[in-house]
Amino acid sequence: MQPLIVVIGGGAAGFFGAIAAVQAHPHTQVIILEASHQPLAKVRVSGGGRCNVTHACFEPAALVQNYPRGGKALRGAFSRFQSRDTVNWFAAQGVTLKTEADGRMFPVTDDSETIVDCLMEKAIALGIKIRIGAAVVSVKAFAGTTSRFAIQLKSGEVITCDRVLLATGSNKVGHQIAASLGHHIESPVPSLYTFNILDRDLRELAGVSVNSVRLKLSVGSHKLEQTGSLLITHWGLSGPAVLKLSAWGARVLYDAKYHATLIINWLPQCNPEDIRQKLLAVKTEWAKRAIASNCPFELPRRLWQYLVSRINLGSEDRWSGISHKSLNLLVQELTQGQYLIQGKGVFKEEFVTCGGISLKEVNFKTMESRLCQGLYFAGEILDIDGITGGFNFQSAWTTAWLAGQAIGVV
Repeated sequence: MQPLIVVIGGGAAGFFGAIAAVQAHPHTQVIILEASHQPLAKVRVSGGGRCNVTHACFEPAALVQNYPRGGKALRGAFSRFQSRDTVNWFAAQGVTLKTEADGRMFPVTDDSETIVDCLMEKAIALGIKIRIGAAVVSVKAFAGTTSRFAIQLKSGEVITCDRVLLATGSNKVGHQIAASLGHHIESPVPSLYTFNILDRDLRELAGVSVNSVRLKLSVGSHKLEQTGSLLITHWGLSGPAVLKLSAWGARVLYDAKYHATLIINWLPQCNPEDIRQKLLAVKTEWAKRAIASNCPFELPRRLWQYLVSRINLGSEDRWSGISHKSLNLLVQELTQGQYLIQGKGVFKEEFVTCGGISLKEVNFKTMESRLCQGLYFAGEILDIDGITGGFNFQSAWTTAWLAGQAIGVV
């Protein structure tokens, strides 16, 4: 009788783990149980429907720097399967990935269905059974042995198997199953989101972007910093710099109920004294010109006018009349402008959480539970999350591949 492996969860990690298991252990039978009626749903919507498969960062030591939680555990894992391996794996299936300027990698088709079809077709070709609408209620290890399991479905059906790969993502069901088998769950909280700023004048700049800003987040005694591009939106602030900051500050922002002070340096490439000297120079050179209409820096015109208005300078104020006090306030506004975060938004259709199964309870050489023999984990069910840019998918591919390699039954 063929050994049976059941994969709970038909997302990226579930499919990749199932495929890796059959490829490494051809004598095994693998079933994927997916609660919904559409497997790989998150793959379909990721990257705006293009699927940001991975990131062009091919050094494990550098790759782990993009994970607010889980980087240390992934260091060894990435030495065995990293971004380059992902690229090569998809290439072997006939799917070519391309690299964009910021390092994100997408299929050359710019269509997530390319990745969905690849995984589905590979699974079917390997004889993996895919059951949709198969919601799992509970998983129990048989009394007297921890190497066999009974999986009860919502329909009442019970499936017995030799190994279980839990790849349910960050939902409650997966966490409840893991907890019932002895695991501690780090409480899940949102990561990767935008900041709500209740400033009507700022919101009127929706669509304005700046290529490089430095953000500092102050939440109680916690100080965090990120540099990158920024986008002003109808609800506040977004863009890579904000998303990175939300990931690194996920827990402290959650604890603060998403109320915090954000400090923005709009000109991180300049030091404050150079900015002051530049303003003193234009005070003389542009004496008769209106301050609001003449910006001496490479900033969007509407943003400059907004920043000037924040220090109570009007449209008629001329450079010649700017006071010493106003000039200092303008330097401060350009380099240390304070904005109040008063809630969080969302990041498109994607939803990433930090939290999940405690990593110290998992053997990262095999992805097997240290508490329950025969139970394996992959993907977002673990307390791992990356910043935006393909890093969350990469941790899913890596942990799923490692689990698949190790999950075979002798």
